[in-house]
Amino acid sequence: MPSATTADGIRIEYETMGDPGDPCLLLVMGLGGQLIAWDTELCERFADRGFFVIRYDNRDVGLSMDFEGSPAPDLAALLGGDGSSAPYLLADMADDAVGLLDSLRIAAAHVVGVSMGGMIVQQLVIDHPERVLSLCSIMSTTGDPSVGQPSDEALTVLLEPPPPDRAGYLDHEVAVWRVISSPGYPFDEQRIRDRGGASYDRRFLPAGVGRQLAAIIASPDRTERLGRVKVPTLVIHGDGDVLVNQSGGRATTAAIPGAQLLIMPGMGHDLLPVVWDTIVDAVVKNTAH
Repeated sequence: MPSATTADGIRIEYETMGDPGDPCLLLVMGLGGQLIAWDTELCERFADRGFFVIRYDNRDVGLSMDFEGSPAPDLAALLGGDGSSAPYLLADMADDAVGLLDSLRIAAAHVVGVSMGGMIVQQLVIDHPERVLSLCSIMSTTGDPSVGQPSDEALTVLLEPPPPDRAGYLDHEVAVWRVISSPGYPFDEQRIRDRGGASYDRRFLPAGVGRQLAAIIASPDRTERLGRVKVPTLVIHGDGDVLVNQSGGRATTAAIPGAQLLIMPGMGHDLLPVVWDTIVDAVVKNTAH
């Protein structure tokens, strides 16, 4: 699997699918999610619809560069409004995406982000509007603390550190996803265990998740700056999302001129195969605008 080094010296692991001559579709994953969290079959569906698909590991997760030498973020201070202990911000992670595009000599891309990835692509279009052809923000929010907040139960499982052993980690993953997955569809424990095992075997780096979380908390509200976005924008959110309340998606839609909102009945904070066709069709339609 190839890696690229950005102008800032950040090494980013990535994978591509489809014809490099097709328009680029850049997929940005959420908190702690490796590139394999974008299911291969879902990526192939996008490639089959005429896109050169790129999925990648964000900094501090998977096989991309980590920040293990950084001091541990002070969560209490971060929640109290002092972001100084965050080793980087969402803007830096958006710069990583631009650096990856630069290394592949891609002038601009259609961008799709889920959860934290949605925050990153929002920041990307704010800071680098010339690099974004269209925007899709899924199960995400604007950074306004009055919207998109987790339920108490979801926040508890999010902040619970995973056990270091593989079996314990997989049990932890099942417990987390039982809370945040789609309430309108059957819970597939084996799928969670298979995906969790693949991620653990690829790389287990829980401290990186903490640093990514610090970046989310320390980054400023994007609402006002989203008002200047001019690219076709699609916002997708599940009405059963307890990790990022659907108010985050509605606020994102309200902030971006002309943005379209797709509320998915029964969907939580995951992308189950049953919703792929709907999401692929909606994303493709948005890119055509």
